Amino acid sequence: MNTQSTFSILFWLNIAKAKNCIAPIYARVTVNGRRSEISLKRECPMGSWDNNTHRIKGRNVGKLAINHYLDVTYSRLLDCHSQLQRENKLVTSRAIKERFLGTDDKSKSINDIIAYHEENMKDVLKKGTLKNYFTTEKYLKEYLEKELRTSNMYLKNLSYNFIVGFEKFLRRKKDKNGVLQLTNNGTMKHLERFKKLLNLAVKLEWMEKNPFQDYKMKFKIFDRAFLNRLELIRLEETTLTKSYLERTRDMFLFACYTGLSYVDVKQLSKNHLVKGIDGRDWIHCTREKSQTPMKIPLLYKAKEILDKYNELDSISGFLLPICSNQKTNKYLKDIAKECDIHKNLSFHVARHTFATTITLSNGVPLETVSKLLGHSKLSTTQIYARVVERKIGDDMEMLQRKLG
Repeated sequence: MNTQSTFSILFWLNIAKAKNCIAPIYARVTVNGRRSEISLKRECPMGSWDNNTHRIKGRNVGKLAINHYLDVTYSRLLDCHSQLQRENKLVTSRAIKERFLGTDDKSKSINDIIAYHEENMKDVLKKGTLKNYFTTEKYLKEYLEKELRTSNMYLKNLSYNFIVGFEKFLRRKKDKNGVLQLTNNGTMKHLERFKKLLNLAVKLEWMEKNPFQDYKMKFKIFDRAFLNRLELIRLEETTLTKSYLERTRDMFLFACYTGLSYVDVKQLSKNHLVKGIDGRDWIHCTREKSQTPMKIPLLYKAKEILDKYNELDSISGFLLPICSNQKTNKYLKDIAKECDIHKNLSFHVARHTFATTITLSNGVPLETVSKLLGHSKLSTTQIYARVVERKIGDDMEMLQRKLG
């Protein structure tokens, strides 16, 4: 079978588009008899064109500059042909044209992968996650414009140096009052999202490799706030001055005894309550953040709070009267003051309290806690291991008393 292909490049004047006897110069790429034409954005007087050499006649500076441009273009088109052959791609006149113009997959840009991600992930990712990506993308565009003086960049030109420069840009970024906007972990989260964008580009074969492969993320580990047993008792027993603060405290305590996040508490309905094989009430739901199924036995104190608001279901369809996340966290700050709790109380502290004070401190195995929290990986739950270590110390002290 004859597999030999023909390939040629020709420069010509497009007489059909001539104005005042000046015509635009085009390049014609032909592969196996099929043509693709490229406007070179250059012009030539019709009488100055040499049909034998396919160049402009004359030695003045302007004509020499255009002829030099045509020589460079010829070399670039040859190189595009060679690139496609090396990559085992189908070599066609259209493929050569797209490679030359930078519109093929190998010439995709940062803006291209951003646009692709926004279009294809809008129905996949949660609203909050998409919002975080929009912020990362905004910072990327700011970095290109302010530091590199460009509006875009080819993916194939990204390097380790680009990533380090973007990191420095994020670390130095300040608000209008001159205060640094991002912590170390905030900077790392933006770089993590950028890395995921480039991983997507690699999967789409828009770039050969991800320049992040030699870059190490530097997250700082910090202790997560939670209420200890005495603080939890104080929170439960303090008489609050406002009814809305009491209602907010109930929502927080419900999360302390179930481990549910704010959004999962907000969406809790009667359909999520089932009778378990043990005859007790359970919550069966799917975690909003990760879509991981959760099955949580209702502890007595959580059941008490549900019973307190049992008339709400017939009105709203939801089991608990929780207000907006912003207001809830604001009210929790007021509650902490009234209860003399010197911690930065937010709704997520309740989830940490469930993991530490309610479960792990009372001997519930780490694997069980991981299931109750709806974690997809056990390593996520292991951040609470310090509680297990403290319990080991308490257990050994008890053993010492028995031996003594």
